[in-house]
Order: sequence, then structure tokens, then C-alpha cells
Amino acid sequence: MSEALTGISIEKYPDPESSELRQTLADKLNVSPGNIIIGSGSTELIRLIATAYLEADDLAFVPQPTYGEYEIACQIAGAQIFRQPVIKPPDFRLNVDKTIKLIRKHQPKATFLCNPNNPTGHYISKEDFIMIMSSCKTGLVILDEAYLAFTEDAWISLDLIGSSNLIILRSMTKDYALAGLRLGYAVAAESTMATIRRVLPPWNVNSMAQKAGLAALNNSTHLKGCFNKIRKAKKFLINELEHLGLTPVPSQTNFFLVRVGSARAFRQGLLNRGVLVRDCTSFGLPEYIRLAPRTIPECQKLIEAIKDLGVISSDS
Repeated sequence: MSEALTGISIEKYPDPESSELRQTLADKLNVSPGNIIIGSGSTELIRLIATAYLEADDLAFVPQPTYGEYEIACQIAGAQIFRQPVIKPPDFRLNVDKTIKLIRKHQPKATFLCNPNNPTGHYISKEDFIMIMSSCKTGLVILDEAYLAFTEDAWISLDLIGSSNLIILRSMTKDYALAGLRLGYAVAAESTMATIRRVLPPWNVNSMAQKAGLAALNNSTHLKGCFNKIRKAKKFLINELEHLGLTPVPSQTNFFLVRVGSARAFRQGLLNRGVLVRDCTSFGLPEYIRLAPRTIPECQKLIEAIKDLGVISSDS
């Protein structure tokens, strides 16, 4: 990757259309370049979608708990948030029937679905998603697949973009560990993309990010290798946590929830031992942390830190 970034002329403006990256993605995804917009991370695209489609007092539907940027983007646009606080333990599965009934009743201007969901790791089936999308007669559906690359038995969503009310979001930041550069993309019908392009900032993706994206896409073995390593580390971490009396919530992606009692105190205790985990209080889950396995040595460090805290039952 570092070799690919050498020789970039930073004195020149970046390609405002990210043309080469869009074309490479289009070839890889078997869609038209007109179906793709590149963003400085998927979070920028979430805000652009809200800006393009939502006005004051429009209704946006956001199941809970989920990624907080959906609400922030809608609030910036002046929209009203309709929350569905129905995803509950022990498995945090979305109640699809209730979701459909609520959408049919309120007909929101936009519906945000994170799949797999952050922070729960629950993954909606294609059949369930199509039913949800079909219930949005007049509204837009934003399907955020930021963690799709790390999801077991993932289904193909791109064959649904013929529908003008669907936008699919993906994150190269997460797929290829480009957090410092920020890179994501949206896929949708060309008419939908034209609406979003009206609010797209000029030169929104810098030259280094575009070049890094091209290098990542041309490395066909990267994602498969990462997926296998993460799956092995996840299995190791879950087994070790269960031996300590902690019960991870089933998840189909690389991260998962663990009930620890006071998430804030648990996080601070680990932080004092040089380990950082996500306190899920901000998601409305004050008894849960979210873990995403890294390398096996780092997972071992986490387990040792938890042992040093003392064995904590998931029922505490």
C-alpha cells in the first residue's frame, strides 16, 4: 500500500469525480459508474443523503440500537426521528413484522438499516429486507453494509438497485483498514445518484485516498486473508470469554456484544490495564461492551486484562 501512495502530486487538485476508482469499482461490482458515488468515508455519504432527500419535519425511521450518525445526519437536515426501540436481548433480533407495520403506518421519508447492525451484529436476511423495502412505498431506504466484508453467509444486495428508493452504502475504510484516509461508496439507481451529486462537495475525496482505494481493489487476496484471520481470532476470543463466565451475543460479523454489568466501569478497568473496548452506553446498552477481535496476541492481552479484573459473570 505504501508503494502505491508514492509519487502522488499533492500540489494538484484530486479528480473531483474519482473517475478511475469509480470505474474500477463498477467493473468489480458489475454495475455502471453512474451507479456509484465515492465519499470520504460512508459517514459523509450518510450526511449527503440526508441533505439531498430530507427537509424540515420530514420523518426518518431509525431502529434502535444502531449507528448514531443516522440520527445526527437527519437532525442536521431538520428531519424528525422516529425510533423503533424493539431490538432487545438476548439475541437483539429486529422484529421485522413490527418494523413493516410501523413503516406502513407512518410512511417515513427515509428508513436507515444497518446490516449487519452496529453494535448488535445481527444480520437481516434478504427476504426480510425485501419485505421491509417493499413497505416503503414513498420513502427512501438506506442499506448500510459497512461491515458486509466481515459477515458470514452474506447475501447479494446489488441486484436490488434497480429500485429507485434504495441506496446501498459500503465502507472501504473498514474493508481495507483505511481509517486515516476515509473512503466509502454508495450504489444506487442513476436517477438517485444524480440527486445526491447535487449536494456533493467538490474534491470530496483526496488523491491519496483515491490511490489507496485503487491499490486495495487490485489486491484480490486481501479481504479473504483478513476474513480468515478475523474468524479464527473471533472463535478464540469467544471461547476464552465463555471460560471466564461471559456470554457473547451471537453475531454474524466480526464484532459482538458482551454483557458485563457496568460497561463504563468495565471499560475503565481495562483501560487502566492498557486495553480499549467500546462501552455501549451511547447505544442505550449500559450493561454491554462491544468487542472486535484483532490479532491473537492482542486477544490474549484482552483476556489477561479481564482475568486481572476478576472473573465477571454475564449475569452480573
